Amino acid sequence: MAQEILLIEDDDTIRTALKYALEDAGYQTLEAESMEAVRRVSWKEVDLILLDLGLPDGHGLQFCDEVCRAAGPAVIIVTARDDEQEIICGLNTGADDYVTKPFKLGVLLSRIGAVLRRRKREETESMAVGDAIVCGPVTLYKSGTTATADGEQLQLTAGEYRLLEYLMENKNRTVTRAMILGALWDQQGNYVEDNALTVLMRRLREKLGPNGQQIIRTVRGIGYKAEDGYEK
Repeated sequence: MAQEILLIEDDDTIRTALKYALEDAGYQTLEAESMEAVRRVSWKEVDLILLDLGLPDGHGLQFCDEVCRAAGPAVIIVTARDDEQEIICGLNTGADDYVTKPFKLGVLLSRIGAVLRRRKREETESMAVGDAIVCGPVTLYKSGTTATADGEQLQLTAGEYRLLEYLMENKNRTVTRAMILGALWDQQGNYVEDNALTVLMRRLREKLGPNGQQIIRTVRGIGYKAEDGYEK
């Protein structure tokens, strides 16, 4: 699956040229010419953001700070502002790199590749083997509260993640609905209702893909079992 880049640039000529260059290099692209436009796209879902600082309706550094505080995508600032203090400020805000205009396209693409590889390596290193639970094609990383299926990141709600975690911690073992319900108290002590569990289970299976019913098998009249060796 191609990595996705959000290109935030108010100059139409530069934005269009970069879009074509990125797509020629194999990336998917989203575009935004202002902060208002940024708010209309799913910026948290992309792999990297190319960020111009001089936007018509806001300073790019404020958005960079927002992205970093949210532990969001990688950010490369691409701007004409080449003052040393601007560069230091951008990097201190949390940007992964700082490229000044004018730039050579090959250099920018090389910087993008380096940042994405570094991010990937950091994510892999943070997921220690002892931290991972594997069940068939599904891997759950407890320290990062994330999970993948067939290598693809799953976008899970907090409730879906807790349910998957409980089932995988008890993989190949039948757990009753009562056991699951008892495990899914939230932090305020609110109890998950039986009907809510049914809905939560359905949504989780859908996100696990076409084999969701086999990965989490219904044990009729009893509960569920996360199966490590299901047949596709």
